[in-house]
Amino acid sequence: MRSCPGGEGGVTRRRVLRAVGAGAVAAAVAPLVGCGASDGRTTIRFLMNKPEVVDQFARMVADFNASQQAVRVVLDTTPVAIVPQFARGEPPDIACYNYRAEAALFTTKGVLSDLGDMPEAAQIAPAYRDLAASYGTYRDETSVLPFSITAAGTIYNPRLFAEHGVAVPRTWSELVTACETFAAAGITPLYSTHRAEGLWPLTQGLFDYVAGSTLDVAGFFRNLIAAGPAVSAPFTTGFAPAARRMIELRRWLNPDADTRTYYDGNLAFGDGRAAMYLQGPWALGEIAKVNPDAPVATFPLPATDDPALTTARVNVDLGVWIPRSTRKQEAARAFLSYLFRPDVVNSYNAANLAQSPLRGAPAQPDPRLAGLRPAIEANRIQPGASTFVTEAIPLGSYLQEALQTGDDATFLHRLDTDWQRLAARSA
Repeated sequence: MRSCPGGEGGVTRRRVLRAVGAGAVAAAVAPLVGCGASDGRTTIRFLMNKPEVVDQFARMVADFNASQQAVRVVLDTTPVAIVPQFARGEPPDIACYNYRAEAALFTTKGVLSDLGDMPEAAQIAPAYRDLAASYGTYRDETSVLPFSITAAGTIYNPRLFAEHGVAVPRTWSELVTACETFAAAGITPLYSTHRAEGLWPLTQGLFDYVAGSTLDVAGFFRNLIAAGPAVSAPFTTGFAPAARRMIELRRWLNPDADTRTYYDGNLAFGDGRAAMYLQGPWALGEIAKVNPDAPVATFPLPATDDPALTTARVNVDLGVWIPRSTRKQEAARAFLSYLFRPDVVNSYNAANLAQSPLRGAPAQPDPRLAGLRPAIEANRIQPGASTFVTEAIPLGSYLQEALQTGDDATFLHRLDTDWQRLAARSA
């Protein structure tokens, strides 16, 4: 869906914010008739790519539209590729999008507006501003503002831990001991599911959790990206300790992991058939559907014997950006300012098991995620390593084969070869 042609029509961000401050609220998105030119509003297209929260964003859009008379926002949740939209010169006027390697290409190519002069940019906590910047920047510009931060760690069953006298592991040695204890009791220590498109449960779980507590993920990929095609065997050199840990953990996984889906994992954990589960907070709601009374908590997975190196896996689940080419900059910025009002952004994140990116924002209140809070508050966080690897590299397939064969050297060599090939192609 395209936004309607036309200029700003006298819209200013200050004018809209005065109107928004009046606090009018609508219960539903009003039907859009034409482009709204007759009522003097500027219509902008707002692209959002997280299908499970469409209703919440529809309410935000309705609230904003009802609160002022200068801008009409049209919510677009069409699941279409965004690159062709830029290629056709028809990108959205503003977007709230999952932010990882692919999305960051828009930043590094300089096609997104600089938002650094907006007050909202200064409200972002430095750790989360750095998280977004770790995927690449354009000059010294601020091209994306994190809207929602997802923190993840190992999900575990506190009841099973208590029954078997196992404390939450803070070191690798303690994790191994915990796995040995559960295995001896006939309980699957670590449940993993590998039957999924792209093997995403494997990459975001085992790969990201172990890598994040083994090396400086952001620094590793920052140097890798800066080196371009001149890089030589970076994964073999930098990821070897993490890969070894991943291989060591395979003996504690459920033996049928390759045939189990994400839904199988939620069912097994909800039924109490595993002590730990390598999934993120998105699985908590599904586990509750299986068993509303399932005991659930979370902790960062340790991969060394130094607790100070254990980190929570974080990612920019949603980031807001505005294309440089839109002729409706002021209208888009006005809506961005609304989205980053503390009552809006904090409420969204509290309701969706995520962390607000704002300075001084309340911690995620769900007790199931309380075990991640010490790491988050101490800034012991790392971006998921898999989010830096484009889909052109079959990371999940490579890792699955390494777990089957125990051959971490070939796994790392494949990553080296593919990364260098893509770097040379894009140079």
